[in-house]
Amino acid sequence: MNTVLKWLTRIIGVVAVLLVIGFAVGWYLISRSLPEYEGKYVLDGLDGPVTIIRDANAVPHIRATTDQDAFFALGLVHAQDRLWQMELSRRAAQGRLSAMLGARTYDVDLLMKSLDLYGLASRSFDVQSDQTKSVLEAYSAGVNAWIRQVNIDAKGRGAPEFFVFGGELAPWTPVDSLAILKVMALRLSNGARNEVKRARTLLALPPERVADILPEYPVAAKIIPGRAETGGIRRAAGPWDVTHLTDRCGEISCTADDDPLLIALGAPPPIHLAGASNAWAVDGSRTSSRKPLLANDPHLWLSAPSVWHLAGIKGETFSGIGGSLPGTPVIAVGHNRSLGWGLTTANVDDQDLFVEKINPDNGDQYLLPDNSWATFEKRTIRIEVSGEPTRTEVVRSTRHGPVLTGKQFNADRITPEGHVTALKWTALTHEDRSMTALIELLFAKRIEDAVAAAAKVLAPAQNLTLADAEGVAMVVAGAIPLRDPRSLSKGRVPSSGALMVNDWVGMLPAGEGPRAIRPASGAVANANNRTSDGNFPRHVSFYWARPYRIARLEKEIMALDFHSRDGFAALQSDSVSEMARAVLPLIARDLWWREGTPAIEDDKRRRALELLAEWNGEMDRHGPEPLIFMEWVRALTRRLAADELGALYEVFNGPHPLFVERVFADIEGAAIWCDVNKTPERETCAQAASVALDDALARLVRDYGSNVDGWRWGAEHVAVHRHTPFGYVSPLDIFFNIENETSGGDNTLLRGQTKGSGPYPFRNIHAAGLRVVYDFADLDNSLMIISTGQSGHPFSNYYDHLADVWARGGMIPMSMQDDDARAGALGIIELTPKQE
Repeated sequence: MNTVLKWLTRIIGVVAVLLVIGFAVGWYLISRSLPEYEGKYVLDGLDGPVTIIRDANAVPHIRATTDQDAFFALGLVHAQDRLWQMELSRRAAQGRLSAMLGARTYDVDLLMKSLDLYGLASRSFDVQSDQTKSVLEAYSAGVNAWIRQVNIDAKGRGAPEFFVFGGELAPWTPVDSLAILKVMALRLSNGARNEVKRARTLLALPPERVADILPEYPVAAKIIPGRAETGGIRRAAGPWDVTHLTDRCGEISCTADDDPLLIALGAPPPIHLAGASNAWAVDGSRTSSRKPLLANDPHLWLSAPSVWHLAGIKGETFSGIGGSLPGTPVIAVGHNRSLGWGLTTANVDDQDLFVEKINPDNGDQYLLPDNSWATFEKRTIRIEVSGEPTRTEVVRSTRHGPVLTGKQFNADRITPEGHVTALKWTALTHEDRSMTALIELLFAKRIEDAVAAAAKVLAPAQNLTLADAEGVAMVVAGAIPLRDPRSLSKGRVPSSGALMVNDWVGMLPAGEGPRAIRPASGAVANANNRTSDGNFPRHVSFYWARPYRIARLEKEIMALDFHSRDGFAALQSDSVSEMARAVLPLIARDLWWREGTPAIEDDKRRRALELLAEWNGEMDRHGPEPLIFMEWVRALTRRLAADELGALYEVFNGPHPLFVERVFADIEGAAIWCDVNKTPERETCAQAASVALDDALARLVRDYGSNVDGWRWGAEHVAVHRHTPFGYVSPLDIFFNIENETSGGDNTLLRGQTKGSGPYPFRNIHAAGLRVVYDFADLDNSLMIISTGQSGHPFSNYYDHLADVWARGGMIPMSMQDDDARAGALGIIELTPKQE
């Protein structure tokens, strides 16, 4: 026995030593790639010396003697901080994720190669301005300079993820940057999925009931703030042509199948998780400093690291500071010395699906409007999959665009047998100068210069909010399709490709889109709300964000005669829900006044109603009221709609407040939804609300215990910043993800969008990863924040150092002054050109 114990002790000792050695070697390799913010480098590709000051928050402030060197340095710092993120972004655009990550990402690769986004980006290089070409080349040279430095100095391959996912890192090219912008456009355009959702609903319900569950936008267009409006809509849906479609729910799986990893890597997100944002600006007539102010908080998917990277950059003829997009040489949201800009998603309906009939006698042909047959264009694509043989696919195209396959845009749900569905989208062209527009924006001096640059934007379409020393403006930047006025579908449902009347007939001229340039009111604002009241086909879109955020924004802007920088920053963190204020009285009035809370025997039910009766609608993470209310609306939506929609309810799973408003106000007979059509009795809306409250309380008791006062919205509304891919793998997600409890919700200015379904229905997964406030009284007094940290290295101190500040609604000063950057600086990097 003693001999056995001795050998066991020896074996355990050897294993322990090996583990220690393995950990030490692993940590050595990982630590080599940790960002170093101090040093001197002699590099090829520079014209002169460059200084990079890393301020106290690890924000790089680039100082160069030439413009090209400034963009070279931006490429270098992006690669230093975010090389893995950049590699994933370009692989997504190339359709090469599966070669690294395996078969799970195959559908993303297939979509990217089917749309040929990288090929279009490659061909678009020639249409960029000479200045933009030069910028792209300098940026790429900077990225590659850092990659070479990583190899020369053995800096751990540049990021720890590369030790797991090996292979050589290809040089960065200008096309990579252009392609990343194309993928961003894809993620911010949701017209195709909107069409499928509406078509399936029209096939399941009569038009007047579709008008309830998919209501028209309820208030007038707004760019200039005025009187805030909310409320239901009284127009029914139009007689859209869906006779050529079939809902194939019985033939294929109709459950929700959006993979969060694939969405993070570039797949089109669910409709409610496409781009959003708030932006507003006032001129000097409305500020305490007598100079303009501008605030912007673009809402995108949350990730670790953030989509955004803060940077300041100064060359020979320009300077700028703000939120950059790693992989591209742009300050997408920021300001220079005389102009500031912000972005919000414009919701332009820039995608249409066309259902093409296949020739039953020749599968290589499809029907044309003149009843003749055209031959599909075909090309073969190859997709490498790690651990598997290369897969080969044949991609077809029609006169409208590429043919969709599999589950792309959910088009398989409505494509009849003997047909295929093709996508027409403004971005599917190489004549795309969106990158040139963004570069020109950085060099613009006045609002009028920026408006001229915006005319070059193709996609993604954005509301561009502007301010200079004298005024403010907002314009819709991006291609806006014009459809035939006689169109049967109006772009709202998939169209028959064999009918010429459904085709696009051109684009709305740039100067005729919605805009307000230096308005006399002195204010502009947008919360993804309707920006045009134009009649079809000059309508811009039928799809807009719910009006609650713009109502709150208008109310707060109009409440004060004069605004300040700090007031704007506070408004970005405003968590009062105008939606809750509108919906709660409708659904709770009978329970409050007819039952009378003292008479309710259930203590939890009585306490919940008492709390909601005193609640002001603030979605505070510390309180129980937001959690009770949101779960009630979610349960109520299910009670109202699940029986009528059946399997289609999966598409609508989650809270739908405009629908609930319309039902409880009984607009155009919408109260019929309160009746359960499976029973002989006629249930009322009061009964539906009462039963739904019981449903909600049962779920919350199960998950959070029976103490109603101890429930907290923040425990459920957790912002989850996921690392790709380790944030999707348990237990690695514990170490790679960043989580913060947050206030706000789907319909507050402090927006934290939730999925509304699944085991964690109210997790915050889509929010303002960047917030900025520019003060033109002193632009060096401006404020900014991103949602995680500057570094993409999971073991860096600067991986999550801004996350808690962001979650609290805080911001950091962002100055263009060297002295401010050097105060408390983490280090200075000096770049010098290699002598010939």
